[in-house]
Amino acid sequence: MEARYREIMRRYWGYGEFRPGQADVMMSVGSGWDTLVLMPTGAGKSLLYQVPAMDKEGVCLVVSPLVALMKDQVDRLRSLGIAAAAIHSSLTSRQIDIILDNASWGDLKFLYVAPERLLSPVFRERVTRMPVSLLAVDEAHCISQWGYDFRPSYLRIGELRERLEDVPVLALTASATPTVARDIMHHLGMKEGRIKRTSFERRNISYAVRHSDDKAGQLLRILGNVPGTAIVYVRLREEAERTASMLADNGIPAAPYHAGIDAKRRSESQERWLKNEVRVMVCTNAFGMGIDKPDVRLVVHYDMTDSPESYYQESGRAGRDGKRSYAVLLAASDDWRRAVRSFGAEFPPLEKIRECYQALFDYLQIGIGDGKYYSAPFDLFDFASRNRMHHSTALSALKILQQNGYLTLTPESDNPPRIHFLVGRDDLYKIRIDREELDHILTTILRLYAGVFGDRLVPIDENEIAQWSGYKTDKVRELLKKLWTSRIIRYVPGSRSPVLLLTEERLPTRDVYISPESYRIRKEMAAARLKAMHEYANGEGQCRQVFLRKYFGEEDPADCGSCDVCIAKKKLRSKQADTDDLEQRVLRAIETEPLAVKELAGELAVPAAGLSAAVESLTARGIIYCREDGKLAVKR
Repeated sequence: MEARYREIMRRYWGYGEFRPGQADVMMSVGSGWDTLVLMPTGAGKSLLYQVPAMDKEGVCLVVSPLVALMKDQVDRLRSLGIAAAAIHSSLTSRQIDIILDNASWGDLKFLYVAPERLLSPVFRERVTRMPVSLLAVDEAHCISQWGYDFRPSYLRIGELRERLEDVPVLALTASATPTVARDIMHHLGMKEGRIKRTSFERRNISYAVRHSDDKAGQLLRILGNVPGTAIVYVRLREEAERTASMLADNGIPAAPYHAGIDAKRRSESQERWLKNEVRVMVCTNAFGMGIDKPDVRLVVHYDMTDSPESYYQESGRAGRDGKRSYAVLLAASDDWRRAVRSFGAEFPPLEKIRECYQALFDYLQIGIGDGKYYSAPFDLFDFASRNRMHHSTALSALKILQQNGYLTLTPESDNPPRIHFLVGRDDLYKIRIDREELDHILTTILRLYAGVFGDRLVPIDENEIAQWSGYKTDKVRELLKKLWTSRIIRYVPGSRSPVLLLTEERLPTRDVYISPESYRIRKEMAAARLKAMHEYANGEGQCRQVFLRKYFGEEDPADCGSCDVCIAKKKLRSKQADTDDLEQRVLRAIETEPLAVKELAGELAVPAAGLSAAVESLTARGIIYCREDGKLAVKR
């Protein structure tokens, strides 16, 4: 089996040898064992399921939370001649149907799906017809409600396993503590599962913390000392804009990246950074996942993250090519106070969460008893401003509602345009409109898309409509807007934003139940993660990598030798060695003949400050003394 896997790697990926730990995991998966893999970012986790799946008949089903990452993986596999596809919110129902058919007929080797797709009754029914050979779960820590990035939609994977009873599962994560690892195995039903760990050590990354209230000045100095491409993570959108402008004003090409920038500008900034036309990407945590740039030499965190998990993942985007790279956290004197204040906003009172629930349905104009399975792009900032909430409080309340099963707010992604008809089919042609162009576009839409007369918005492909109608895409958009203003359809143009999915109908606000015990435990665990991050930032005596590796459950890790703490210890030891050497030279010089300090300095040819320190140390310890004539002698 191992020889077959090596040949598959060589034939498709061009690799002759396995990375540490890869062969062991692949053999476990290939032998049919449920397997949980704890492996750091950039260690080649995707090959752990791709290689064994290529050796099996059937399709490998991969659950992944990020559309960008899914698209990237599918593009890579297709470039290697491997049949792969992804199902996500950017596709129309027609496109999804074709992909599901291909998977059922065995025409696909890999099918990537977002966890929210598992909520769909259609998908759950169709998956049982697929010849699934392996179920791979990426970012598996999202299934644990005690983890730092819990997503309730991941819990549906447990139901999927019941439908794929004899299919082995491979769960992958780069950031799970021992508690979270146990929770992952429980929710995925790994009764005889195996845990495979590789060290969380990143030998080529030098970690450091810089304490300063002048973060801008520190950042400029660091960028001046470390050449090459860099990522600077900030907490707030406006901070990304401000910092990028500051760097540009100082002659360092930089671009901001955050959810408030339109998709075109974001895409252009990312492309310029990937091509090294822009040296520094200044971003919120919206940037990074699914971005494969191996030559990032520096990752700077301008603000402290809220957990070691997120810090480890984000800093791990440095040095994926194995070359020396740097991860620096900037810490100011008021950072902890700001972090505590932000933490308070992250866990609003339960009554505030219920108020947010009511405000959300009022904002969506959905009445009590309605709204189940509603889905649409969601503008968090517009929702927060209309309801006079701080956006971080609104986001935190929505997350807690999500954790209690009322809704799902997906990560930001490209959303397709969506429509549904505001008039019935029988009334459609009674309406007075400019018939010729609009008749043609309406006929094309009705031929291509089912369900447009229902209550839900249906994703459409404007390019596909253009192809079948003979119009240009811009013309299609113009006609859709005309139908919208004529109150014939509701038209939501394509955008880049999170998608809000309602899993239940609206309840009376008094009936919204938030588990107090679950809320308390999550808050306590989040507080523990924040405290651990504070300890990392302020710990001066422990190697940075040792701290992180112990946090993730490694026993007795050795010092890295390259972080700021290890380097400081080396300098201290070197200084102590120099001091010890000078003291021995002083003792040898006055052993037979007492000397005055001036005579001693001339004989040893050392700086006066260093000699003075050595003499004071030896005198204080009673090893030498100063005679009445002013000369130094050894005590007998």
